[in-house]
Amino acid sequence: MLKFICFGSGSSGNCYYLNMDGYGLLIDEGIGVRTFKKYFREYGLSFGQVNAVLVTHDHADHVKAVGALAAEFHWPVYALQEVFAGMERNRYLKKKVPANLACVFELGATLELGGFKVTSFAVPHDSSANCGYAIEAGDVKFCLITDAGHVNDDMRRYLRAAHYVVMESNYDAAMLACGPYPKSLKNRIMSDRGHMDNVDAAAFLADELSAEARHVWLCHLSEENNRPERALETVTSALKAVGRLTEDDALVVEALQRRHPSRLYELE
Repeated sequence: MLKFICFGSGSSGNCYYLNMDGYGLLIDEGIGVRTFKKYFREYGLSFGQVNAVLVTHDHADHVKAVGALAAEFHWPVYALQEVFAGMERNRYLKKKVPANLACVFELGATLELGGFKVTSFAVPHDSSANCGYAIEAGDVKFCLITDAGHVNDDMRRYLRAAHYVVMESNYDAAMLACGPYPKSLKNRIMSDRGHMDNVDAAAFLADELSAEARHVWLCHLSEENNRPERALETVTSALKAVGRLTEDDALVVEALQRRHPSRLYELE
């Protein structure tokens, strides 16, 4: 059975974990080393239950502890060449990924890791490069999309196929407009290489989510420019408008917390 935990979601640190039959994948590692180790032990997991790390992009909130943990536990790290180059330049990444553990793959490639089939796809963001992941574990299809400035055809393709989705819903447009950020930062967030707002995430999910989708987790919510209840209300309203979330529909929508791990989900 496929299992899923979110250890952190947001600009304070992103980290997601999948495990099937004892083989584990981390997607990003942007939370601190001590925090990660504490959380992992609290779940009764051993570090031998991480077999590979997948990196979406090179911003610090996604990679801060990747190099240190990979070096300590000899975990292979998979990323695009541009992302590895960006991590080398990133001054917030104190410990770089050791060269012997850096596994470069091409965008659109499919990797077979344990019982997983992992396919990367382009996601637009103002990093060196950015990708989402479509992950198959037996008959279960999982998709993660984060830090997306706009929707592209690859994102549509893999969302349509997914049973389980982690999807960015970063900001509420009115909160951002009235908030304390300088204009330059607001413009960056709202750009087509910035982040996804609640309305755009809601429209994307309403338009493209598969009828077989079972669970959606909203991720990377801004602490200053969003609230979980706002994101959930916007997304659930859009889904209800297209006939989802009825009494006969088993779909569940949740917002992931920034600084607290989720429960362990069993996905089948």
